[in-house]
Amino acid sequence: MLYKEEDFVEAVHAATDGHGADIILDIIGGEYVARNYAAAAINGRIVQIGIIAGAAPNLDLFPMLQKRLTHIGSTLRSRTPQEKAELIAQLQTHVWPFIERGEVKPQVYQTFPLHEAAAAHHLLDSGRHIGKLVLTMAPLSSD
Repeated sequence: MLYKEEDFVEAVHAATDGHGADIILDIIGGEYVARNYAAAAINGRIVQIGIIAGAAPNLDLFPMLQKRLTHIGSTLRSRTPQEKAELIAQLQTHVWPFIERGEVKPQVYQTFPLHEAAAAHHLLDSGRHIGKLVLTMAPLSSD
C-alpha cells in the first residue's frame, strides 16, 4: 500500500474486517495522529517514535478515549548506552527470529553504493521514498 496514494485508515479496516489495527508504530506524527486513532482497534496501542510532520494540529482526543487507546512515546536519543544495549538484546530475542525466517521483511525502496551516499541523503530529505534506503559497500578485494 502506498500511503500517499491510498487512505491507510480504509485499507486497515478492509484488511482487518473492520477490527482496526491492534498496534500502530508511527514515526510521522502531525495529522497522522488523528488518522491513527481512526485506524486503531478498540483497546489498540499506538507507539510514537518520531514526529517527522511535527505536532498534531487541533487534535481531538475523544476518539482516543472512546476506543480506550494507549498512546505512548519513545525515543532512543535520550536513553543511556545500557538501556540501548538492553533494547538491542530484546530485539535479537523477540524480533530477529521473525526476520531470519523471512516472516518480517523491510521494504527497500532503493539501494545506493556507498560513494553515492549524498544522493541517498538527498532522496531521504525529499520524502519521496516509501521504505528504506540502503547503502552498499563493494566487497573487499583479496589482493
